[in-house]
Amino acid sequence: MTGYDAVLAEAARRLAEAGLPSPRADAELLAAHAAGVERGAVRRAALMAEPMPGEVRRRFEELVDERRARIPLQHLTGTAAFRTLTVEVGPGVFVPRPETELIVDLVASLSPEARRIVDLCAGSAALTISLAAELPGTEVYGVELSEQALAWARRNAAANAGRIGAAGSSLHLLAGDALTQDHPGSPLRTALAGAQADAVVSNPPYIAEGQEPLDPEVRDHDPELALYGGGEDGLRIPAGVTRAAAALLVPGGVFICEHGSGQGAAMRVLLGRHGFTGITTHQDLAGRDRFTAGRSAPGASHPSALRTRRAGAGVPTARPAGQGQNQQGRRTPSHE
Repeated sequence: MTGYDAVLAEAARRLAEAGLPSPRADAELLAAHAAGVERGAVRRAALMAEPMPGEVRRRFEELVDERRARIPLQHLTGTAAFRTLTVEVGPGVFVPRPETELIVDLVASLSPEARRIVDLCAGSAALTISLAAELPGTEVYGVELSEQALAWARRNAAANAGRIGAAGSSLHLLAGDALTQDHPGSPLRTALAGAQADAVVSNPPYIAEGQEPLDPEVRDHDPELALYGGGEDGLRIPAGVTRAAAALLVPGGVFICEHGSGQGAAMRVLLGRHGFTGITTHQDLAGRDRFTAGRSAPGASHPSALRTRRAGAGVPTARPAGQGQNQQGRRTPSHE
Protein backbone atom coordinates (compact mmCIF):
# COMPACT_ATOMS: atom_id res chain seq x y z
CA MET A 1 0.00 0.00 0.00
CA THR A 2 1.16 3.51 -0.82
CA GLY A 3 1.52 5.96 2.05
CA TYR A 4 -0.87 8.81 2.74
CA ASP A 5 1.88 11.35 2.07
CA ALA A 6 2.54 10.16 -1.48
CA VAL A 7 -1.14 9.70 -2.33
CA LEU A 8 -2.03 13.17 -1.07
CA ALA A 9 0.88 14.77 -2.92
CA GLU A 10 -0.18 13.18 -6.21
CA ALA A 11 -3.82 14.14 -5.66
CA ALA A 12 -2.86 17.73 -4.87
CA ARG A 13 -0.81 17.87 -8.08
CA ARG A 14 -3.76 16.63 -10.15
CA LEU A 15 -6.16 19.06 -8.49
CA ALA A 16 -3.76 21.94 -9.12
CA GLU A 17 -3.59 20.95 -12.79
CA ALA A 18 -7.39 21.26 -12.90
CA GLY A 19 -7.15 24.85 -11.65
CA LEU A 20 -8.36 24.31 -8.10
CA PRO A 21 -7.28 27.18 -5.81
CA SER A 22 -6.57 25.05 -2.71
CA PRO A 23 -5.48 21.64 -4.00
CA ARG A 24 -3.74 20.34 -0.86
CA ALA A 25 -6.60 21.33 1.44
CA ASP A 26 -9.12 19.76 -0.93
CA ALA A 27 -7.06 16.56 -1.09
CA GLU A 28 -6.88 16.30 2.71
CA LEU A 29 -10.59 16.94 3.15
CA LEU A 30 -11.53 14.40 0.49
CA ALA A 31 -9.19 11.82 2.02
CA ALA A 32 -10.76 12.43 5.43
CA HIS A 33 -14.21 11.92 3.95
CA ALA A 34 -13.14 8.73 2.17
CA ALA A 35 -11.60 7.35 5.37
CA GLY A 36 -14.42 8.51 7.65
CA VAL A 37 -12.05 10.49 9.89
CA GLU A 38 -11.27 14.11 10.70
CA ARG A 39 -8.83 16.08 8.57
CA GLY A 40 -6.32 16.16 11.42
CA ALA A 41 -6.11 12.36 11.39
CA VAL A 42 -5.26 12.43 7.68
CA ARG A 43 -2.53 15.00 8.23
CA ARG A 44 -1.04 12.91 11.03
CA ALA A 45 -1.16 9.80 8.83
CA ALA A 46 0.69 11.67 6.09
CA LEU A 47 3.29 12.95 8.54
CA MET A 48 3.91 9.42 9.79
CA ALA A 49 3.90 8.01 6.24
CA GLU A 50 1.16 5.56 7.17
CA PRO A 51 -0.20 3.41 4.33
CA MET A 52 -3.60 4.33 2.87
CA PRO A 53 -5.89 1.27 2.85
CA GLY A 54 -6.86 0.06 -0.60
CA GLU A 55 -10.60 0.65 -0.25
CA VAL A 56 -10.02 4.14 1.12
CA ARG A 57 -7.71 4.93 -1.77
CA ARG A 58 -10.22 3.72 -4.37
CA ARG A 59 -12.93 5.93 -2.91
CA PHE A 60 -10.49 8.81 -2.57
CA GLU A 61 -9.43 8.59 -6.21
CA GLU A 62 -13.09 8.69 -7.28
CA LEU A 63 -13.63 11.81 -5.20
CA VAL A 64 -10.52 13.46 -6.65
CA ASP A 65 -11.78 12.80 -10.18
CA GLU A 66 -15.12 14.38 -9.31
CA ARG A 67 -13.42 17.39 -7.74
CA ARG A 68 -11.26 17.78 -10.85
CA ALA A 69 -14.55 18.04 -12.76
CA ARG A 70 -15.33 21.03 -10.49
CA ILE A 71 -18.08 19.43 -8.48
CA PRO A 72 -18.16 21.53 -5.28
CA LEU A 73 -16.08 20.13 -2.45
CA GLN A 74 -19.04 20.56 -0.11
CA HIS A 75 -21.26 18.48 -2.39
CA LEU A 76 -18.70 15.68 -2.31
CA THR A 77 -18.32 15.68 1.46
CA GLY A 78 -21.96 16.59 2.09
CA THR A 79 -21.08 19.30 4.61
CA ALA A 80 -19.95 22.91 4.88
CA ALA A 81 -18.30 24.76 7.76
CA PHE A 82 -20.00 27.92 9.06
CA ARG A 83 -18.73 29.62 12.21
CA THR A 84 -18.95 26.89 14.87
CA LEU A 85 -21.33 24.75 12.82
CA THR A 86 -20.99 21.97 10.29
CA VAL A 87 -24.14 22.00 8.17
CA GLU A 88 -25.34 19.52 5.58
CA VAL A 89 -25.50 20.76 2.00
CA GLY A 90 -25.95 19.34 -1.47
CA PRO A 91 -27.75 19.91 -4.77
CA GLY A 92 -30.58 22.41 -4.49
CA VAL A 93 -29.14 24.63 -1.77
CA PHE A 94 -26.55 27.41 -1.88
CA VAL A 95 -23.32 26.51 -0.08
CA PRO A 96 -22.85 29.01 2.80
CA ARG A 97 -19.79 31.22 2.48
CA PRO A 98 -17.40 32.60 5.10
CA GLU A 99 -18.36 36.22 4.40
CA THR A 100 -21.89 35.60 5.63
CA GLU A 101 -20.57 34.50 9.02
CA LEU A 102 -19.89 38.14 9.88
CA ILE A 103 -23.61 38.96 9.92
CA VAL A 104 -23.85 37.30 13.34
CA ASP A 105 -21.18 39.66 14.68
CA LEU A 106 -22.90 42.66 13.10
CA VAL A 107 -26.20 41.78 14.78
CA ALA A 108 -24.43 41.39 18.13
CA SER A 109 -22.68 44.74 17.68
CA LEU A 110 -25.47 46.84 16.17
CA SER A 111 -28.42 45.31 18.02
CA PRO A 112 -27.11 43.62 21.19
CA GLU A 113 -30.56 43.60 22.81
CA ALA A 114 -32.34 42.05 19.81
CA ARG A 115 -34.61 39.22 20.86
CA ARG A 116 -36.70 38.68 17.73
CA ILE A 117 -34.63 38.23 14.56
CA VAL A 118 -35.76 37.47 11.00
CA ASP A 119 -33.52 35.92 8.32
CA LEU A 120 -34.94 36.45 4.82
CA CYS A 121 -33.56 34.04 2.17
CA ALA A 122 -32.39 31.51 4.75
CA GLY A 123 -31.03 28.84 2.38
CA SER A 124 -29.36 26.03 4.34
CA ALA A 125 -30.20 27.89 7.59
CA ALA A 126 -26.52 28.12 8.53
CA LEU A 127 -26.92 31.80 9.42
CA THR A 128 -30.36 31.29 10.99
CA ILE A 129 -29.07 28.54 13.28
CA SER A 130 -25.92 30.48 14.19
CA LEU A 131 -27.99 33.48 15.26
CA ALA A 132 -30.18 31.33 17.50
CA ALA A 133 -27.28 29.32 18.94
CA GLU A 134 -24.90 32.22 19.57
CA LEU A 135 -27.29 34.99 20.66
CA PRO A 136 -28.93 33.69 23.86
CA GLY A 137 -32.65 34.04 24.40
CA THR A 138 -33.56 34.94 20.84
CA GLU A 139 -36.50 33.97 18.64
CA VAL A 140 -35.15 33.51 15.12
CA TYR A 141 -37.36 33.15 12.05
CA GLY A 142 -35.89 31.90 8.76
CA VAL A 143 -37.82 32.34 5.51
CA GLU A 144 -36.92 30.37 2.37
CA LEU A 145 -38.73 30.10 -0.97
CA SER A 146 -37.05 26.97 -2.38
CA GLU A 147 -38.56 23.69 -1.19
CA GLN A 148 -35.24 21.92 -1.81
CA ALA A 149 -33.28 24.44 0.23
CA LEU A 150 -35.90 24.37 2.97
CA ALA A 151 -35.51 20.60 3.26
CA TRP A 152 -31.77 21.07 3.91
CA ALA A 153 -32.55 23.88 6.36
CA ARG A 154 -34.94 21.72 8.36
CA ARG A 155 -32.43 18.90 8.49
CA ASN A 156 -29.76 21.27 9.80
CA ALA A 157 -32.12 22.82 12.33
CA ALA A 158 -33.03 19.40 13.69
CA ALA A 159 -29.36 18.46 14.00
CA ASN A 160 -28.67 21.62 16.02
CA ALA A 161 -31.82 21.69 18.14
CA GLY A 162 -29.81 20.91 21.26
CA ARG A 163 -27.46 23.86 20.79
CA ILE A 164 -30.36 26.21 20.14
CA GLY A 165 -32.20 24.97 23.22
CA ALA A 166 -29.09 25.27 25.37
CA ALA A 167 -28.91 28.95 24.41
CA GLY A 168 -32.50 29.45 25.52
CA SER A 169 -33.42 30.37 21.96
CA SER A 170 -36.02 29.17 19.49
CA LEU A 171 -35.88 28.74 15.72
CA HIS A 172 -38.77 28.77 13.26
CA LEU A 173 -38.35 27.90 9.56
CA LEU A 174 -41.03 29.13 7.18
CA ALA A 175 -41.74 28.48 3.51
CA GLY A 176 -42.39 31.66 1.58
CA ASP A 177 -41.22 34.47 -0.67
CA ALA A 178 -39.01 36.91 1.23
CA LEU A 179 -40.49 39.80 -0.75
CA THR A 180 -44.04 39.27 0.55
CA GLN A 181 -43.48 38.39 4.21
CA ASP A 182 -44.55 41.84 5.33
CA HIS A 183 -48.00 41.25 3.81
CA PRO A 184 -50.95 40.48 6.12
CA GLY A 185 -51.53 36.74 6.35
CA SER A 186 -48.03 35.79 5.17
CA PRO A 187 -46.33 32.85 6.93
CA LEU A 188 -44.01 35.23 8.77
CA ARG A 189 -46.72 37.67 9.82
CA THR A 190 -48.76 34.73 11.07
CA ALA A 191 -45.82 33.31 13.03
CA LEU A 192 -45.02 36.71 14.55
CA ALA A 193 -48.64 37.02 15.72
CA GLY A 194 -48.71 40.79 15.52
CA ALA A 195 -45.20 41.37 16.81
CA GLN A 196 -42.39 43.17 14.96
CA ALA A 197 -38.74 42.14 14.56
CA ASP A 198 -35.85 43.77 16.40
CA ALA A 199 -33.46 42.83 13.60
CA VAL A 200 -33.82 41.61 10.02
CA VAL A 201 -30.90 40.09 8.14
CA SER A 202 -30.63 38.82 4.59
CA ASN A 203 -28.15 37.40 2.13
CA PRO A 204 -30.35 37.66 -0.97
CA PRO A 205 -29.50 36.85 -4.59
CA TYR A 206 -27.70 39.84 -6.15
CA ILE A 207 -25.91 38.85 -9.37
CA ALA A 208 -26.99 41.13 -12.22
CA GLU A 209 -28.69 40.00 -15.42
CA GLY A 210 -26.15 39.09 -18.07
CA GLN A 211 -23.42 38.35 -15.55
CA GLU A 212 -22.19 34.84 -14.94
CA PRO A 213 -20.13 33.51 -12.02
CA LEU A 214 -16.60 32.59 -13.07
CA ASP A 215 -16.24 29.55 -10.83
CA PRO A 216 -17.80 26.40 -12.33
CA GLU A 217 -18.76 25.27 -8.82
CA VAL A 218 -21.02 28.30 -8.49
CA ARG A 219 -22.15 28.63 -12.11
CA ASP A 220 -23.00 24.96 -12.63
CA HIS A 221 -24.03 23.77 -9.18
CA ASP A 222 -25.46 26.57 -7.02
CA PRO A 223 -29.21 27.04 -7.64
CA GLU A 224 -30.03 29.98 -9.90
CA LEU A 225 -32.75 31.05 -7.48
CA ALA A 226 -30.03 31.81 -4.94
CA LEU A 227 -27.76 33.66 -7.36
CA TYR A 228 -29.51 36.15 -9.62
CA GLY A 229 -31.01 39.25 -8.05
CA GLY A 230 -32.94 40.54 -11.05
CA GLY A 231 -32.45 43.64 -13.15
CA GLU A 232 -29.38 45.08 -14.82
CA ASP A 233 -27.85 45.89 -11.44
CA GLY A 234 -28.93 42.67 -9.68
CA LEU A 235 -30.78 44.64 -7.02
CA ARG A 236 -34.45 43.92 -7.74
CA ILE A 237 -34.62 41.25 -5.01
CA PRO A 238 -32.40 43.15 -2.53
CA ALA A 239 -34.68 46.16 -3.04
CA GLY A 240 -37.74 44.05 -2.26
CA VAL A 241 -36.07 42.59 0.81
CA THR A 242 -35.20 46.11 2.00
CA ARG A 243 -38.81 47.22 1.60
CA ALA A 244 -40.07 44.16 3.49
CA ALA A 245 -37.53 44.68 6.28
CA ALA A 246 -38.64 48.29 6.78
CA ALA A 247 -42.21 47.07 7.35
CA LEU A 248 -41.22 44.19 9.63
CA LEU A 249 -38.96 46.07 12.04
CA VAL A 250 -39.74 47.85 15.27
CA PRO A 251 -38.89 51.57 15.16
CA GLY A 252 -35.13 51.77 15.46
CA GLY A 253 -34.72 48.10 14.55
CA VAL A 254 -31.64 47.01 12.59
CA PHE A 255 -31.53 45.74 9.00
CA ILE A 256 -28.36 44.10 7.65
CA CYS A 257 -28.14 43.05 4.00
CA GLU A 258 -25.28 41.24 2.30
CA HIS A 259 -24.46 42.30 -1.27
CA GLY A 260 -21.80 42.30 -3.98
CA SER A 261 -18.56 44.19 -3.45
CA GLY A 262 -19.55 46.86 -5.97
CA GLN A 263 -23.10 47.41 -4.73
CA GLY A 264 -22.51 49.26 -1.47
CA ALA A 265 -23.37 52.74 -2.76
CA ALA A 266 -26.56 51.51 -4.45
CA MET A 267 -27.62 49.68 -1.29
CA ARG A 268 -27.12 52.81 0.80
CA VAL A 269 -29.46 54.64 -1.58
CA LEU A 270 -32.02 51.81 -1.32
CA LEU A 271 -32.01 51.87 2.47
CA GLY A 272 -32.35 55.64 2.46
CA ARG A 273 -35.39 55.44 0.19
CA HIS A 274 -37.11 53.18 2.68
CA GLY A 275 -36.54 55.47 5.63
CA PHE A 276 -33.53 53.79 7.22
CA THR A 277 -31.14 56.01 9.17
CA GLY A 278 -27.54 55.63 10.34
CA ILE A 279 -26.77 53.75 7.13
CA THR A 280 -23.28 52.23 6.94
CA THR A 281 -21.49 49.74 4.70
CA HIS A 282 -19.24 47.14 6.33
CA GLN A 283 -16.40 45.11 4.86
CA ASP A 284 -15.88 41.36 4.61
CA LEU A 285 -12.83 39.30 5.58
CA ALA A 286 -10.98 40.49 2.46
CA GLY A 287 -11.71 44.17 3.11
CA ARG A 288 -14.37 44.45 0.39
CA ASP A 289 -17.72 46.17 0.83
CA ARG A 290 -20.12 43.33 1.67
CA PHE A 291 -22.88 44.41 4.08
CA THR A 292 -25.01 47.53 4.36
CA ALA A 293 -26.89 48.21 7.59
CA GLY A 294 -29.34 50.80 8.85
CA ARG A 295 -32.00 51.46 11.47
CA SER A 296 -35.70 51.69 10.70
CA ALA A 297 -37.33 55.07 11.08
CA PRO A 298 -37.55 56.05 14.76
CA GLY A 299 -40.92 56.62 16.40
CA ALA A 300 -43.16 55.35 19.16
CA SER A 301 -41.99 51.90 20.18
CA HIS A 302 -44.11 48.95 19.13
CA PRO A 303 -45.62 47.23 22.21
CA SER A 304 -43.91 43.94 21.38
CA ALA A 305 -40.54 45.66 21.36
CA LEU A 306 -41.09 46.99 24.87
CA ARG A 307 -42.10 43.56 26.13
CA THR A 308 -39.13 41.96 24.42
CA ARG A 309 -36.55 44.33 25.83
CA ARG A 310 -37.89 44.02 29.37
CA ALA A 311 -37.83 40.25 29.12
CA GLY A 312 -34.28 40.31 27.81
CA ALA A 313 -32.70 42.24 30.65
CA GLY A 314 -29.41 40.83 31.78
CA VAL A 315 -28.55 38.92 28.61
CA PRO A 316 -24.89 39.48 27.69
CA THR A 317 -24.29 42.03 24.94
CA ALA A 318 -20.91 40.67 23.85
CA ARG A 319 -21.01 37.81 21.38
CA PRO A 320 -18.36 35.38 20.12
CA ALA A 321 -16.61 36.36 16.91
CA GLY A 322 -16.87 34.30 13.72
CA GLN A 323 -14.50 31.37 13.43
CA GLY A 324 -15.22 28.85 10.67
CA GLN A 325 -13.97 29.36 7.15
CA ASN A 326 -15.19 27.67 4.01
CA GLN A 327 -13.78 27.15 0.56
CA GLN A 328 -14.76 29.22 -2.49
CA GLY A 329 -16.83 32.37 -2.63
CA ARG A 330 -20.34 33.11 -1.23
CA ARG A 331 -23.84 32.02 -0.46
CA THR A 332 -27.54 32.59 -0.63
CA PRO A 333 -25.41 33.91 -2.58
CA SER A 334 -22.04 35.16 -2.02
CA HIS A 335 -21.68 36.47 -5.47
CA GLU A 336 -19.07 38.98 -6.26
